Amino acid sequence: MRIATTCFALTALVLPLSAVPPKSKAKATHTSQALVNLQAQVKRLSSERDDLAAKLQAALVLQEDLAAAQKSRDLAKEEAASMHKELDQIHGSLKENQQSGDSILADLQKARAATKAVQDENARLKADLSAANEKLAGKHGEGTLLPITPDVVPAKPINLSQVRPKAKKVDKGVVVVNVLVGESGEVLATKLLQGLPGTGEWVDKANDACVEAAKRLVFEAATIGEGRTRVRVWQGVGFLLD
Repeated sequence: MRIATTCFALTALVLPLSAVPPKSKAKATHTSQALVNLQAQVKRLSSERDDLAAKLQAALVLQEDLAAAQKSRDLAKEEAASMHKELDQIHGSLKENQQSGDSILADLQKARAATKAVQDENARLKADLSAANEKLAGKHGEGTLLPITPDVVPAKPINLSQVRPKAKKVDKGVVVVNVLVGESGEVLATKLLQGLPGTGEWVDKANDACVEAAKRLVFEAATIGEGRTRVRVWQGVGFLLD
């Protein structure tokens, strides 16, 4: 904003009344009135000058305020850019967390499936136990399927130390296989009872290898009673993988 200031230089010459020729009283009165008017004009111009100076000062203050506002706007833009950057980082983190959540959900589904399989196996074993208990109420003939009780001598593996499952790329652990040992000591059926912890191709292969190894076991048959009647039993066999 430009403000033009006009300065007026006024020079007033006041002549002493004694110097005025005594021509007429009207002329003296006219001169006195002109002097009064001139003084009034000087006062008015001084007031205008003061007003212009005040406006100039106000304009300078306004310019300073505008400069401060411009600086504040620039700082706000920088803060907004920083916030956008942080939001992008948060969005990236949320996307990674979602992918991790999908992986956890898949593992949870596998765990639920494994739990259901164990529950089904437990139900089947309970049914076998119930049938065995019914048979226990009568006479035990050779080949009768019985649960392991204090009256039953469990089957004894003969070649357990010679049977080694082949497992690769897995951590150390124990795999337990439930085997049905016949009255002649042969393995009639196998079922994975406890596998290695975790999931994956190599873990599944290791568990399957233990189940296949259990089929190659030979036992001394389980017996019951004083006559040592040979019976069938389900019992667990553990394989240590290291």
